[in-house]
Amino acid sequence: MDDSSFGQAVQDLVSRDADLARIVREHGRPVLWTRPPGFPALVLFILEQQVSLASAAAAYSRLAESLGGMSPEAIATSTSEDLRASGVSRQKDRYLRALSAAVLDGTLDLESLAELPDDEVRRALVALPGIGPWTADVYLLACLGRPDLWPIGDRALQVAAAEALGLAAVPDPASLTALGERWRPLRSTAARLLWHGYLSRRGRVETRPELLA
Repeated sequence: MDDSSFGQAVQDLVSRDADLARIVREHGRPVLWTRPPGFPALVLFILEQQVSLASAAAAYSRLAESLGGMSPEAIATSTSEDLRASGVSRQKDRYLRALSAAVLDGTLDLESLAELPDDEVRRALVALPGIGPWTADVYLLACLGRPDLWPIGDRALQVAAAEALGLAAVPDPASLTALGERWRPLRSTAARLLWHGYLSRRGRVETRPELLA
């Protein structure tokens, strides 16, 4: 997905969905949220698990600075104390080391993921400790630009859908799956619109992709 196809997808969705159109009317059209594919992006997604975007971005910045860059080699040769000083929990320390080891020994070929179907990308990623369906889905959506991803385990997306659709309760993953059917085959764009409304209402912004440069 590029800016042109994203713009067309937004236009298509808002022309036929009043709830998504309201988000654009109230908060403007979002920019295309992407992240460069590769190891740094997966590190950031792991750090974002169950914490705010701002907290994860701060931890990532501290860690990259302390290691002199973000690479599997840098993580593998660091100490647990190095990671803890940057705000990385013991559990995420284990996840980052498992990811680094898989990349270094060839178990995970990050470059080849772009050529694989969605389900095969998921299988390759969730085979690693600490990478579940949410991490795999947002990597597919944000890094590989797949057009019809719907991260049902994303709490912000659940809340965003409830707010945008005026639901009485925040949908669980099963309910969010059903809700997402109305936006096939453009669910990645629908998710971006819902996240845009969610963040705008709270005065927050997406993490800038420049952080991973």
